Amino acid sequence: MKTGLILEGGAMRGLFTVGVLDVFMEQGICVDAAIGVSAGAAFGVNYKSGQVGRALRYNTRFCNDSRYCGWRCFLRDGNIFSRDFAYDEVPLKHDPFDFEAYSRNPMPFYLVCTDVETGEPVYHQYKGKEDHLFEWIRASASMPLVSQFVEIEGRKLLDGGITDSIPLRYFENMGYKRNIVILTQPPMFEKKENSLLFLIRLKYRKYPHLVRAMEQRHIVYNETLRYIEQKEQQGDVLLLRPESPLPVSRVEKNPHNLHQAYKIGRELALSKLALIREYLDASR
Repeated sequence: MKTGLILEGGAMRGLFTVGVLDVFMEQGICVDAAIGVSAGAAFGVNYKSGQVGRALRYNTRFCNDSRYCGWRCFLRDGNIFSRDFAYDEVPLKHDPFDFEAYSRNPMPFYLVCTDVETGEPVYHQYKGKEDHLFEWIRASASMPLVSQFVEIEGRKLLDGGITDSIPLRYFENMGYKRNIVILTQPPMFEKKENSLLFLIRLKYRKYPHLVRAMEQRHIVYNETLRYIEQKEQQGDVLLLRPESPLPVSRVEKNPHNLHQAYKIGRELALSKLALIREYLDASR
């Protein structure tokens, strides 16, 4: 039975996921395919390239750098995470992404974006360097209101979390019937209606399908959580998530807090290592 790994986003909350994935790499934990959304895509590609520690390293190094992220960055080029520095200079020069290792690994890696004109999710198997470099990843992680559209192959794209934050059903439909789901929110979390809907309706008034998707996002997300918990009870999902809210903001500027989120992820993965192995062994 094919196994999948599903990585929720959450901007810098994704350092929790990084901690889990680093343990997976160190312990040789493998699945048949993975899919990431937003930060889950941006950090999850390191799982396929086998680069332990990389996502923690560059985020703690540059989180306080206005070239990398923050409001100065947003005022400069319309993106809270810089297109040129965060998605070009850092992964190509300062902390290089290993495209060769990524390509050698046969495990397919998918990501999710949102088509702003249709308001529908776009699922894409990311092939690496020749696949528009990092533009697909940037699109998946481009948060609304604080990011420009990313145009790829005639489509205008934004954050995949708008339309499919946790793509379990998508993977099940592809034949991955046993899945590990990594969330960045604790048990009992419930997404609320976006408090900035008035700004969303104003900024994206030319894109009514996108606005509708964002109006419905909390409803879809909460229903998906209930579905995941049901599948967990049936034994078809192994759910990994923090036990309490993570000590990071979406655009965290304190390296210590990022290390803490990462440490929480590592400790959880190590504490459940036997359960993870048992779950995957039973799927084979």
